[in-house]
Amino acid sequence: MNLKAQRAAALEAAQNAKAAMEADPTDETIKAAQDAADNVKALDERIANAKAAKAALDSLSDGVGIENGSPEVQAKSLGEHVRKTVGEELRQLKGRHGSVSAPEFKAADDSQVTGGPTGAFRDILTDVDRTIVQAYRRPTITGLFGQGQIGGQAITYFVEGAREGDFATVGEAGQMGQLHYKDPTQVTDALSKIAGFIKLSDEMLEDLDYVVSEIDGRLLYDLSLVEEAQLLSGNGTGTNLLGLLNRSGLQTASTVADGLADEIFKSMTRISNATGLNADALVINPADYEGLRLAKDANGQYYGGGMFAGQYGQGGIVAQPSVWGLRTVVSPAVAVGAPVVGAFNAGATVYRKGGVRVEATNSDQADFTKGLVTVRATERVALAVRKPAAFVKITVSED
Repeated sequence: MNLKAQRAAALEAAQNAKAAMEADPTDETIKAAQDAADNVKALDERIANAKAAKAALDSLSDGVGIENGSPEVQAKSLGEHVRKTVGEELRQLKGRHGSVSAPEFKAADDSQVTGGPTGAFRDILTDVDRTIVQAYRRPTITGLFGQGQIGGQAITYFVEGAREGDFATVGEAGQMGQLHYKDPTQVTDALSKIAGFIKLSDEMLEDLDYVVSEIDGRLLYDLSLVEEAQLLSGNGTGTNLLGLLNRSGLQTASTVADGLADEIFKSMTRISNATGLNADALVINPADYEGLRLAKDANGQYYGGGMFAGQYGQGGIVAQPSVWGLRTVVSPAVAVGAPVVGAFNAGATVYRKGGVRVEATNSDQADFTKGLVTVRATERVALAVRKPAAFVKITVSED
């Protein structure tokens, strides 16, 4: 979710908080209204800062980076950025003790405004638009959720209860309809840190193409898989996130395997009826998706298209068609017999503090004497599920 969309959502929340305060001016509603107003003001300031930064950047030459003082085409990925800016320094760590640093790497459409790293031995510190490295990963559920940024350590919000009353048409001086949401529940979701590292030898550092592939591929790919597992199934204990499937208030449904396709559509209707939102995605285990994909009619023809053509021999083959028009993520992150239908983008938001941070040093333990460099990646994320009823967990049993 970009800054303008965040402001629109914050403004709507502020208007709702104002209405609640005017209807029942308690200490709690007054504080909620003030907090909502402060949130809108903070977003206005961020938008103004982003515009100022864009104007400054627009005055510079477009698409140019610096590598050892020479103009170079702007890097398109985190690993490529490391190679272009500190590749030679990283390679020259061989035989000496210390760390290297690179300027922060930002996507062209990144609205964040951040400063560069400081200090004598600065780390490779990078704010990353995660879409840059999608080509190196299998699809995960992360991109289904709304996206947001926070500056603190946690995000606090209210999960609305059932709505009472509604808008109404009124004549001049007529009584307007009053809306009230019962028993809103305050929820605070703290950031959780996900981190890991790999070891590279001095000899590996001499091949910068290999270093790029390790950062963009293996390191970030494995990070994305752990992130996916936490967002979906984290148990909320210790340092774990409280994942989507462990939230209270989610809708549930059950069916036999042969009825799964119908149940997915019925779940779309349940979400619309309960929240007014439209389901936008399905997350399904490969084994369950296989059952849908290989389903045939009475004539033995595949509903989803055969191995050489589309449905009933029409059109080209579609290797992994979507189900009922939903964005379909086929992933082992959900268990067999437990697909999830949801309005992911509107119902929940993944908040990040900064981006993926990559740091490299040969000062870890005995790295220097063994000719090794430790490269680590970390990120801090939180999951806010504002509308639990926007998700349906389906249980599939055998026929």
